Amino acid sequence: MIELVLFDLDDTLFAHRGAVEAGILAHRTAHGLLGDDLAELARWNELEEVHYHRYLTGELDFLEQRRERVRGFVEPHGLTIADADADAWFERYLAEYRLAWRLHEDALPVLDELEARGIRTGIITNGDIVFQSSKIDGLGLTGRFEHVVASGSVGVAKPDARIFHLACELFGVPPQDAAYVGDRLETDAVGAASAGLTGVWLARGEPTEEQLRRATQAGARVIRSLTELRDLV
Repeated sequence: MIELVLFDLDDTLFAHRGAVEAGILAHRTAHGLLGDDLAELARWNELEEVHYHRYLTGELDFLEQRRERVRGFVEPHGLTIADADADAWFERYLAEYRLAWRLHEDALPVLDELEARGIRTGIITNGDIVFQSSKIDGLGLTGRFEHVVASGSVGVAKPDARIFHLACELFGVPPQDAAYVGDRLETDAVGAASAGLTGVWLARGEPTEEQLRRATQAGARVIRSLTELRDLV
């Protein structure tokens, strides 16, 4: 029996990518940074993937990865930027990003149902605890989770088994009685399954045959919406 369901935050409960798209478009427009909207968004997302990974591995601190993202983004526009200016640029982007914060439509219904059924819930997120907690507060989720485990606080990031085990220890629940739900196949679902939890991949897009084979190989479950958790726990 599943006693505990742990969730990823970004793009699982929180519509992060949609907020990024709205935020960077508004910020570019305000600064007169021209270019194809889709290409510029793709470039911003790629910079996030590259430099946030460097933060998670300890190569950069939280502020440094933000600065590198800003520098990489404005450089093709012929701009160079100092640390303080990069910090201010990112803060202005964050203001636009925050205006677009939304939960996925299936988030609250599934949290309500799990609570009604007496199933405990928590979050494991790769990120800074202060920033991720601000999202939880801003999205109206304060008090919905017993524990929030952030890689920036515990010193280890998904898909490392240790972060999943640390979360289970906080709840006093063995891994085999816990499920972890996330939108990233390897980082979330395969990582959780490898740690002994029920790994659940939330494939909101169209999964490829190779991804589905990988999920099956790892023993992870695949759902297309959070509402499908009803049949898993």
